[in-house]
Amino acid sequence: MGRLGKNWLTLMLTFSAIGLFASSVVIYTYYYLHKLPPLCTQFKSPFPGVTIDCERVLSSKYSDIGGVPLDLLAAVWFVINIVLVITYDFGPGRIANVALSTLFYWRFLGIVVVPYLIYVETYLLHALCIYCTVMHIMIIIDFTIITLYFTKFKRINVQNPGGN
Repeated sequence: MGRLGKNWLTLMLTFSAIGLFASSVVIYTYYYLHKLPPLCTQFKSPFPGVTIDCERVLSSKYSDIGGVPLDLLAAVWFVINIVLVITYDFGPGRIANVALSTLFYWRFLGIVVVPYLIYVETYLLHALCIYCTVMHIMIIIDFTIITLYFTKFKRINVQNPGGN
């Protein structure tokens, strides 16, 4: 086993894998098949004045940046998360140091974007996409996990067993 141990590795990978799955479902069904993803029917959400309506969210002017769907950007974000975790866990000391530091800042970048996306969905569109909400939750959990890891181990640099 690598630097993280089984539990930390599982935690750091699971939620990114769930987020990647959610974004992949949207990319495949909505952008490739041109159909609504499963469970995207319109119904009232627990928030007043907001409906669950993936069509409204995915077809809005806020659903892409320069023609690139946000779901594709989310998939890339989750893939980079996974690569950074694996690189930290199994990579050599210096590369692992860089991967861990990058992972923290990468996940911080994700957490910074989520409030804006929630604002767009709830206040501008008055609609939530179930898959987008899953991705938002996974980004929040990912950031929480990396923060707990840093807090618990109080380190940015990897301990180098060889002393180099």
